[in-house]
Amino acid sequence: MTTSTCPTTMVLLFLALAGFLMPAYAGNFYQDFEITWGDGRAKILENGNLLTLSLDKGSGSGFRSKSEYLFGKIDMQLKLVPGNSAGTVTAYYLSSLGPTHDEIDFEFLGNLSGDPYIVHTNVFTQGKGNREQQFYLWFDPTKDFHTYSILWNPLNIIFSVDGTPIRQFKNLESNGITFPKNQPMRIYSSLWNADDWATRGGQVKTDWSKAPFTASYRNFNAQACTWSSGASSCASSTNNSSWLNQGLDTASQQRIQWVQKNYMIYNYCTDKKRFPQEFPPECSFNI
Repeated sequence: MTTSTCPTTMVLLFLALAGFLMPAYAGNFYQDFEITWGDGRAKILENGNLLTLSLDKGSGSGFRSKSEYLFGKIDMQLKLVPGNSAGTVTAYYLSSLGPTHDEIDFEFLGNLSGDPYIVHTNVFTQGKGNREQQFYLWFDPTKDFHTYSILWNPLNIIFSVDGTPIRQFKNLESNGITFPKNQPMRIYSSLWNADDWATRGGQVKTDWSKAPFTASYRNFNAQACTWSSGASSCASSTNNSSWLNQGLDTASQQRIQWVQKNYMIYNYCTDKKRFPQEFPPECSFNI
């Protein structure tokens, strides 16, 4: 964890640069997603332009994409549970199925009123995860919608917030490290109770007097290769697919370093208690 702060002018500069990277939005929740659980706690509203998930003591709720994807640039705007959200987790991720599944995770760990949310990220390859990095945000994610993006292409996986990259996981197969590239994944999201571990290791429990807890979603956009009948929609065309070769340019490298210097609070690649002998091999290469 670091306690250093970035000068106000630098923060404004980074956010201004990020604004130029905001995508054009498309998509409709009726068209692109299906509610998978929650017994009415998940709702699609405003003619398909808004989706809400709710959690109460009886149950949480969730949804998934109708399409499967094999590589894509996925953007979603979320407004997280406000107030005392301790014990709640809002998960937004890509995942395949099965015991050797691949998965790319955003998880938002609620907290007591006034304390910052923790953004938890992880990457699973061939059923193996344990690649956690966690961050605070430089804004209150409950006051308004913000864009959370996953870029997944053959070169790397990049997690971004409002166009600012926070984490990169590179394809290091040439070094014997597995990378998710063969299993199509759906988009999933859920709001659920995890007060046995989510807030301060489970020390703070969910205050059910504040329920129902609600997270909101809008402006989904997918520039992606859809997967159907064993084939990718990108197999025969490269139109509008510059994201397939996108990595971090110099400006993006500067932004990710700023985030990791000032807002990263956990990196498995520096956890010597967890890895007393040696760090996982990808830690020598990934930011």
